[in-house]
Formats: sequence, structure tokens, C-alpha cells
Amino acid sequence: MASFKTLIRVTWVDTDAAQVVHFSNFFRFFEKTEEEFYQNLGFNFDQIVRKHGIWLPRVEAHCQYKKPAKFNDVLEVELTVGKILEKAVKYLFKVRNKATAEIIAEGYLTVVSASKQSGKAVKIPKEIVNKLKPFLSA
Repeated sequence: MASFKTLIRVTWVDTDAAQVVHFSNFFRFFEKTEEEFYQNLGFNFDQIVRKHGIWLPRVEAHCQYKKPAKFNDVLEVELTVGKILEKAVKYLFKVRNKATAEIIAEGYLTVVSASKQSGKAVKIPKEIVNKLKPFLSA
């Protein structure tokens, strides 16, 4: 199984009054990783809309926090594909502190392929499914 990894440096704006990453920002880190993953596969959100007439709304999001991340920490975010269904994909994320290699958070996003016109769930285009399959976790 392949995985996709990217690095994110924690900026001041990512932190809260306790000087740790605010819990909601982990979802931003997940989405940034997903966006870079698509770029790595050779497409982006705009191309998906134009070529296939779909968008990828999130229908479920989860994050379990294990350790705090702080200003200037470098985080390695790893993405694998947990599940590919006819109309949905579940992306799995592990966030590690790059310096210590400790897992500081794990989570997932479930996205649905939806028609841009009707808003209803539609089949994920085969071209996209084929590019996701190598990243499918066991």
C-alpha cells in the first residue's frame, strides 16, 4: 500500500490561547494534504469540476488527538485511502511530529462524489478511482 505524505509547519495563527494547535486546524491540515495529494495524482479540485461535473463535499470528519502540536513544529501528515465505495471515498490521516516521529493525531474524512448541477451523489469517475486504488489501505 502506498501513502502520500506532506509537511506542514505550525504557524502562529494555527495556535490557541494555550499556545497549541487549535483542534479545528487539524481538519485544515487534512484538507491541505488532500489537495496536495490530488496535485500529486495529476489533477485538482477545479479540474474535477470542469472535466467530470462533480464536486467532493465532506459528509463525515473525525479526529482523535493524542499529543499537542505547538508553534513552529513541523508536522508530517500521511494520507491513505481507507475505503472506496461507488459514490464515496474515506481518506485516513496520521499526523506526526516530524522531529520526534510521534503520532499526535489520527483521523479521517469521508467525501462524496456529487453532481455539481443536482447536488445528488453520483458514481466516482473511473479515472479518479484508478488513481486512488494504489493508496488503498489493507
